[in-house]
Amino acid sequence: MRPASGAMVGLLSRDSGETLIDQIVRSVAARIDERLLRGGARMPSIRSFAATHGVSPFTVVASYDKLVAAGYLESRRGAGFFVRERLPMALNAAEPGITSAGAADAALATKPIDVVWLVRNMFRQMPHQQMPGTGVLPSDWLDGAAIANALRAVSRQNANLLLSYGVPQGFLPLRQQLQHKLAELEIAAAPEQILTTAGVTQALDLVAREFTRPGDTIFVDDPAWFLMFGSFAALGAKVIGIPRLGDGPDVVRLAELAAIHKPRLYVINSVLHNPSSTSLSAAKAFQVLKLAEEHDFILVEDDIYCDLHPGSAVQPATRLAALDQLQRVIYLGGFSKTMAANLRVGFIATSPERAERLADRKMLSTLTTSDIGERVVYKVLSEGSYRKHADRVRARLDSVRAKTLRQMERVGLKVLHAAPAGMFVWADAGCDTNALAERAMAEHLLLAPGSLFSPAQLPSTFMRFNVAAMQEPAVWRFLERSLGRS
Repeated sequence: MRPASGAMVGLLSRDSGETLIDQIVRSVAARIDERLLRGGARMPSIRSFAATHGVSPFTVVASYDKLVAAGYLESRRGAGFFVRERLPMALNAAEPGITSAGAADAALATKPIDVVWLVRNMFRQMPHQQMPGTGVLPSDWLDGAAIANALRAVSRQNANLLLSYGVPQGFLPLRQQLQHKLAELEIAAAPEQILTTAGVTQALDLVAREFTRPGDTIFVDDPAWFLMFGSFAALGAKVIGIPRLGDGPDVVRLAELAAIHKPRLYVINSVLHNPSSTSLSAAKAFQVLKLAEEHDFILVEDDIYCDLHPGSAVQPATRLAALDQLQRVIYLGGFSKTMAANLRVGFIATSPERAERLADRKMLSTLTTSDIGERVVYKVLSEGSYRKHADRVRARLDSVRAKTLRQMERVGLKVLHAAPAGMFVWADAGCDTNALAERAMAEHLLLAPGSLFSPAQLPSTFMRFNVAAMQEPAVWRFLERSLGRS
């Protein structure tokens, strides 16, 4: 694990009446209490901390020792100091006179910022234009009429079909339709190689449960989709981030870490990476596949944003599954981003042997997924209107992206890699974005701070923005004030 980098405390004062040791202890303890430093994070070495903050090594040793005594740090012989894992605190009862709804809002607003904080707030009943940190498109961008028509058509089918279980592998006509969809991406997969899931979330969980054991290592992009970090850790896996660059992972670092940790899986967005919307170059794709073969790990390609990409005829898009043809790659997809999140229909495409194992795993955990939802998705896909809908969504994103990028530059946000497609922008705010998100929530605006997108979850100046939710003037007024460009 890499140590936390950068300044761990604010400017130290020798005239405040408080000793340097007490200032360091107070500042580090506050960062741990606020969960800006997460349990298990390695602290900077004594020499590094002393050099960064202009204090003596003795001062750092004394500060660390006090933090160990207070239960904030633990010392590991030969390895250094680490943030101690802390037991969760019980929730306080609501204060008298606060309604249940008011108490819930107050609790959400004051909870420490972590993955659970973001996900809970994403499910609050807030207008979409107040949620630039959300990961979905506004409902009025989606084709609700097509979903309603498909639901009505499904409801007119034989009632007995709607009252029974489906099959563990999923609704066969949908899997046959997905075979055609994958063929357009140059991925050959027969229906028996495809397994339906309750979204990509369940797909990742099934793959991790089937192909890892407690103590195994799983690689993820850094930054990456935050929800999987806790899910993998709960299975006993060691989650390690691979730095993500503008054209894919840092393959030099990937090779170094693979040689050390011997991962079982590497979960990667090849196309429209979350949170940057960048895509994997062909050169990087070949290098990643070569390293996977050399170090014998499985690549899990999460392509949930597939339909937001205009296609390789317009922009380059290299998918690992197309190069590998599902030998070492497990391909994941779904329709929550472009059709309807509430349907919870995703899928896995892989080798026949792995597909059979994953179908058994799914059967033992949930029996089947919703056959009704899968029939609705099949109806939408098979009638041909979905392709035009996806075209409209991409065009609408294109219409707001350039304007959003210009406004970001105006208020002081820096974008290193401005991707030409997708819904996300990964921007540097030049300040601790956890604190920025706290101030935004006080004004009923939901932002997504960068610390949540790294498995280390250390303080970050980066933040993910959804360009479809950046049209509200209040969002820009808040950013102007907070970033000093008002």
